[in-house]
Parts: sequence; C-alpha cells; structure tokens
Amino acid sequence: MPAPPDIEAVAEEVFTALADPSRRGILAALAAGGPATATDLAASLPITRQAIAKHLALLAEAGLVAAEPGERRRVRYRLRSAPMQVAQQFLAALARDWDRQLDALQELLNEDAAPQPAPDEQGRNRS
Repeated sequence: MPAPPDIEAVAEEVFTALADPSRRGILAALAAGGPATATDLAASLPITRQAIAKHLALLAEAGLVAAEPGERRRVRYRLRSAPMQVAQQFLAALARDWDRQLDALQELLNEDAAPQPAPDEQGRNRS
C-alpha cells in the first residue's frame, strides 16, 4: 500500500503549477472541453503548441493532468483532480489555523473593550 502523499509537498507543486497564467488557461480549457492534445489546445489558446507542450509537461509533473495515448501516436491530456483536492485540504487547514488565531485576538480585544466599573469617591472601583 503506497504511503499517503505529503500534503505540503503536493500543495507546493500545485501552487507552482497554478502560478503561471498560461497553465491556468490550459487547465481551464481542459475543464471546459475535456481531454485534448497539445495541438487542440494551441488552436484555442494564444500560445504556441511547443509552449503548450512544455506547460503540459509541468502540469503532468504536478499530477494535474494525465497523458493518455490516442490514435496515430497523438497524446491526449486529461485533468486529474486529486492533487487539487490535496492543495484544497492544505488551504482549509491553513484557514482553520488562521481563523483560530483571529478568534483569539477578537476575544482579547473584546475583553479590553468591555466597560469597566466606575470608581467610587475614593477612586476605588465599585463591584
């Protein structure tokens, strides 16, 4: 049985792959139109087939697309959602930790902002 993926490492690969707008465009085109070849993608995107092939290699390395052999030695690329789900889990955990910190800060600020009892004539706080 394979070891579970290192969430942080997978998330880093996904975020690196998604950092480039051309790669995001390729993923969007595959999401909208289904599996496609580099040539198919070049027909619908404003970048060359060679550039698309390089981007697809990086996306495949990150696990975001899978290459499938097709007819006449043409390779079609299909989206893979598993790495994206791992990245989403990473972000969700980060958000939970961040929310806990913000909630603690809000409680502290609310305590400091609570009205204090007025002092009596001798300057002592009334209870």
